[in-house]
Amino acid sequence: MNLELIDAKVPEIQGAVLVLPAFEVKKGSNDLQSSGLDEVDRVSGGLVRELYRTGEFKGKALEALLLHRVYGLHTPRLLLIGCGEREKLTPALLGKLAGTAVRTLKQKSLMDATLYLDALMAEEGNVAEIASGAVAGDFEVHHLKTQEKDDKIFAQFRIAMDGGAAMLQGAMQKGKILGEAQNYARDLANMPGNLLPPRELVEKAKELARQTAVQVDILYRSRMEELGMGALLAVAQGSEEPPFLVHMVYEPDSVTSPIHLGLIGKAVTFDSGGISIKPSDGMEKMKYDMAGGAAVLGAMRAIAALRPNMRISSFVPIVENMPSGKAMRPGDILKSLSGKTIEVLNTDAEGRLILADAITYAKQQGCTHLVDAATLTGAIAVALGYEHVGLFSNNDAFSAQISEAAKAAGERFWPMPLDDEYKEYLKSDFADIANIGGRWGGACTAAKFLEEFAGDTPWAHLDIAGTAWLENPKPYMPKGPTGVAVKTFVELAVRMAHRS
Repeated sequence: MNLELIDAKVPEIQGAVLVLPAFEVKKGSNDLQSSGLDEVDRVSGGLVRELYRTGEFKGKALEALLLHRVYGLHTPRLLLIGCGEREKLTPALLGKLAGTAVRTLKQKSLMDATLYLDALMAEEGNVAEIASGAVAGDFEVHHLKTQEKDDKIFAQFRIAMDGGAAMLQGAMQKGKILGEAQNYARDLANMPGNLLPPRELVEKAKELARQTAVQVDILYRSRMEELGMGALLAVAQGSEEPPFLVHMVYEPDSVTSPIHLGLIGKAVTFDSGGISIKPSDGMEKMKYDMAGGAAVLGAMRAIAALRPNMRISSFVPIVENMPSGKAMRPGDILKSLSGKTIEVLNTDAEGRLILADAITYAKQQGCTHLVDAATLTGAIAVALGYEHVGLFSNNDAFSAQISEAAKAAGERFWPMPLDDEYKEYLKSDFADIANIGGRWGGACTAAKFLEEFAGDTPWAHLDIAGTAWLENPKPYMPKGPTGVAVKTFVELAVRMAHRS
């Protein structure tokens, strides 16, 4: 997609489609609350107010109405997209609006649009989110189809305003970088296990490192055995695919910050559950059990482009969890890199095992702050549905920073409890800790397990199991992987670098 930011008045805009954000109008009011809508209404002889009056358009959030040959406009089509109440407008909603515009028009084979922002909307955060949302809205999941494949790419998306475009070019470029990073992560998470096994995901990481200003170190099985990563290796031992730990380092030219941020992402390229095998219904979606790792790789791609002045490392443990005569068994006791022993009560609680060793290794590499993202528990979807990421942390100040970054990135996080009592659920008679804590509070006990390996290092865990995959399409996003956490990771890195 080609993105462009231009100065133009509404009647001057050309191209295939003019897109206008439109607000709900209070009953009995004649105020459209938008100079762009006012101008279209004026040149068209009152068309916009007539649409509101008749109820053909109400301005509800993401409601879309495509009009043809509106008098007084140079564009042959006008697309109105609802924003709800003006007082509740956020950059995140404008990003969804841009994605809705792209997807609505693509369905009609229209690949050229200009979205106009009035003076009150033409600001940095809004422009960045619009650019990001437009790029993300262009993502499709059907690239492996050979018949009836619609591979059209949206050609041109402009953001127009009545003056000041030159001042916001940087915001548009940032949004484009974020949208492309999110789509990169979604592409990885959408690949099936036979096409993206661990060895192929490692090649993707190497390719990313070659294309960006990051260094990469790949830990193979032999090195992990030397180090003593018994938890990570145990998960992989049932598969013919070898395990890996991808360690990437972004380092600016001159490091002035004492902070070393570590991003950690679970990457189980396919999760059968192992000996504690999952039900077959829905198992095909377990190709996205590496969405946390994909988010970390996508974030590193964007970080390398935005170049915050802070050292940032990423750690992606990559395995396949399969049942076989070599697979780990319930009852096995593993010795982790930290030295702690772990009793395996369920082999389908494998993500926390590979993360435990990755967290310990990240600490050994000097990271001062850690954040992991993982499709860790179905319990988080029971608790929060498919709407929020569960945020767990051992440090209130760090948790607040992550929440602020998520809000700025347009992603919804919800703080979850991590009380000491949850450790009681993980008691083992035979090892230092068990890998599950029973039926109740599953998301909390999983996070408590990880906290044992984070220790005193400021750390946060993002359980994205309920938000990494969209089962039903949205107006701005197709069914499939969402790329959640990519934008928050990047926003957190940029903010931490700026503050330090």
